Amino acid sequence: MMKAVQVHKTGGPEVLALENVAIPEPGAGEIRIRHTAIGLNFIDVYFRSGLYPAPQLPFTPGNEGAGVISAIGSNVDGLKIGDRVAYAATIGSYAQERIIAADRVVRIPEGISDTVAASVMLKGMTAQFLLRRTYKVQPGQTILFHAAAGGVGQIAVKWAKHLGASVIGTAGGPEKCALAKSLGCDHVIDYRTENFVERVKEVTGGKGVSVVYDSVGKDTFPGSLDCLETFGTWVSFGNSSGPVDSFSIGILSQKGCLYATRPTLFTYIARRADLEASAADLFGVLRDGHVVVPEPRTYRLADVAQAHRDLEGRKTTGSSVLIP
Repeated sequence: MMKAVQVHKTGGPEVLALENVAIPEPGAGEIRIRHTAIGLNFIDVYFRSGLYPAPQLPFTPGNEGAGVISAIGSNVDGLKIGDRVAYAATIGSYAQERIIAADRVVRIPEGISDTVAASVMLKGMTAQFLLRRTYKVQPGQTILFHAAAGGVGQIAVKWAKHLGASVIGTAGGPEKCALAKSLGCDHVIDYRTENFVERVKEVTGGKGVSVVYDSVGKDTFPGSLDCLETFGTWVSFGNSSGPVDSFSIGILSQKGCLYATRPTLFTYIARRADLEASAADLFGVLRDGHVVVPEPRTYRLADVAQAHRDLEGRKTTGSSVLIP
């Protein structure tokens, strides 16, 4: 038997139950991973609360992890028991061990710890597709990144600076604003005390920014659209304050022939080749020191409910992981 978090009905953090379950065996094309670290992400909250539909009830949350291969099924090539591997965007990680398709994992390079790997796969590959694929940031552009002190923000700000962009970041409160500034933001806006639309217009001389990366959702819409220059792009990739209400698409033409998109990592790494390329790009900027990721905050798997409360209460900065 092993320990795994089970959700029998959606709701608040109290529905996260740590239970004994049977240790699974891998089938054809599958491996079993013994987790050493499990990523904690806001998407886990969306599945737990019911905002995103779970595959079934009960289910084990979690979309990211790192560990060691403990068993291999048939028809698996290129991997062996004992390999350190990591993955993202595959639900079911809140467990001591799990089964996963072999083509969904990548090896962890030397020099990167399991805890860092578990904390950067989802957030780091999200930053990768945002900056390099959804809207390809170019040198000299000015961008706005909401929640710059958050997990994705901390990686994306450093990466965007490496790409030659000028970065305006928003954060809540003096501590998080100071952190965003230390990451390299050229300008930091405290959304709790400042009107971020007015400040962006002030910083850009009224022009606006090329792109807004928005994981906040309800609280930053439609203000994010008002921060864009003509033909600018609004990238909505999260809902930390709640989902954006339905709106008329005509607002995009009214505010300057804008573009809007709602991307997800699941789609961007659906193909094995894209997963490998995204992970290689991420590990490359980490290896070369262009993006430096500190060791994440840790919680015991048994304390998963408190971890979710802290995450939803915006009491965390950067990344956190669960330790089985």
